[in-house]
Amino acid sequence: MKKFLAIALVLVMTLGLLAGCASETTSEEGEGTNNTDFKVGFIFLHDENSTYDKNFMDAATAAAEACGLTDEQVLFKTGIPESDACYNAAAELVDEGCDLVFADSFGHESYILQAAKEFTDVQFCHATGTMAHTEQVPNFHNAFASIYEGRYLAGIAAGMKLNQMIENGDITADKAKIGYVGAFDYAEVVSGMTSFYLGARSVCESATMSVTYTNSWFDIALEKEAALSLINDGCVLISQHADSEGAPKACEEKGVPNVAYNISTISMAPNTALISSKINWQPYMEMIIKAAQDGTEIPYDYCPGIEEGAVELTELNTAVAAPGTQEAIDAAKEQLVAGTLHVFDTSKFTVEGKTLDSYMADVDTDDAFTPDTEVVSDGYFHESEKRSAPYFDIKYIDGISEK
Repeated sequence: MKKFLAIALVLVMTLGLLAGCASETTSEEGEGTNNTDFKVGFIFLHDENSTYDKNFMDAATAAAEACGLTDEQVLFKTGIPESDACYNAAAELVDEGCDLVFADSFGHESYILQAAKEFTDVQFCHATGTMAHTEQVPNFHNAFASIYEGRYLAGIAAGMKLNQMIENGDITADKAKIGYVGAFDYAEVVSGMTSFYLGARSVCESATMSVTYTNSWFDIALEKEAALSLINDGCVLISQHADSEGAPKACEEKGVPNVAYNISTISMAPNTALISSKINWQPYMEMIIKAAQDGTEIPYDYCPGIEEGAVELTELNTAVAAPGTQEAIDAAKEQLVAGTLHVFDTSKFTVEGKTLDSYMADVDTDDAFTPDTEVVSDGYFHESEKRSAPYFDIKYIDGISEK
């Protein structure tokens, strides 16, 4: 049911965009939105040096341009920590006349919710959060995308590269060890690393993976150090869910293949970068801008996927990738869209040697993170269908270990 709703919403959004993102400006009250009075504010955890935040910034800039907004109508606040500073930034944006406020980091959520409850005439949207579907505050909204689909496809590129290294005699099959630099052991990171690993193992059965956490979303030195530590520990390919260029640059220095996140890293690592997965936030941002302008409903918990164009892969570096990689990715993507391939197919992995036939996930967030919803049925784990934000938090499926 959720997938049908998502498709319907995308069709509505697309028709709206074809008609023009912004309504025509009129001078007569009631005959249209006065777009010169409309403002949208964006709150970012870091700045453009963070690959995570840059992905959002690029999407916000493109969406604002597509909607015909001027520079004066678009306000950016960067370097806003996950603290009361976020609420203060939101309040400042409201004071500056913003009709719509968007924040990009998981830890911003409680402060954005606080602002939404106080400033009820302003729409507040938040990426990666978990509270909107239970709080049901009319002007507070969450959004994510089924990025696990993109992670899985990027994992195929990794697995194909491992196969090539085995065939070339660079490593033996038992040495096909992936290193993964994670920010935190949150469900978002665990879901992403697991889907990436399952994609790799779908083409390279001997692949294993070792993960280490930096306990920071953005720390160039720590991410580089983590990647180097994994390489020194025998990992022959590195991926990441952390927001700097530290790991890709470490891989380039060591000549180790790398799969990144959010942006293409080919320009900085031409000899080792394979591909990246990313969420394309522009369509969502165009949708919420138009809805806020027109006074129409914004979905309270929205999660489009690869079929709707919200999950993407950056260009494949054919100078590094194994032959046949693009074809393998395209075939799997077609199956994902058709619904004949499920990333978390429980016949494809085990947990402590056992098939996962039931799992109660923490979907309806509370202070104790109480598991409350059965998410395994029809032979697979239904990630991001019960709530937009990931809730696959199993540490770890067999084949993945923590360094």
